[in-house]
Amino acid sequence: MDKPLDVEQSQAVAKQVKTKGKASFDNAYKAALVTEDATYVQGFLVYEGAPFKPIEHGWLELNDRLVDPTFPHLNRKADQLFYFPAQRLTVKQLKKAIEEAQEDYPEDESLPIYGKSPYEYYGDVMLGGKEYVEAHQAADAKCKELNKPKSKNGTGD
Repeated sequence: MDKPLDVEQSQAVAKQVKTKGKASFDNAYKAALVTEDATYVQGFLVYEGAPFKPIEHGWLELNDRLVDPTFPHLNRKADQLFYFPAQRLTVKQLKKAIEEAQEDYPEDESLPIYGKSPYEYYGDVMLGGKEYVEAHQAADAKCKELNKPKSKNGTGD
């Protein structure tokens, strides 16, 4: 079952944590810290139009809905956005992973978090494991469906 995007809570938490447009992982991290019962999610976001490919993205899941603190920067309606989760972390797991990343690689960004090696390949980037490959494949299929070339009669056939 796909969970609906809670537009109002997405906008409220975005304002609360002062989100930035091209920082979905940081936005989701900050939002997870202030949102009760949130699960931090990494995966892919798809919508019609440019960039015509799945976008690595971070958001939150609550029991019955999604909260995307980057939503106000996307300039899309909620029903135009499709989320494909690859990895879910509790706030406790997220904090621990960030602490470890900062200790091990202090000069690198701590987010996104890809889990343990070995990583698998998809596209031109090396990321997470099987869950990332599967999420990327599903997101890519949806992206192709949304961005089919239009025929001369406008039906897409």
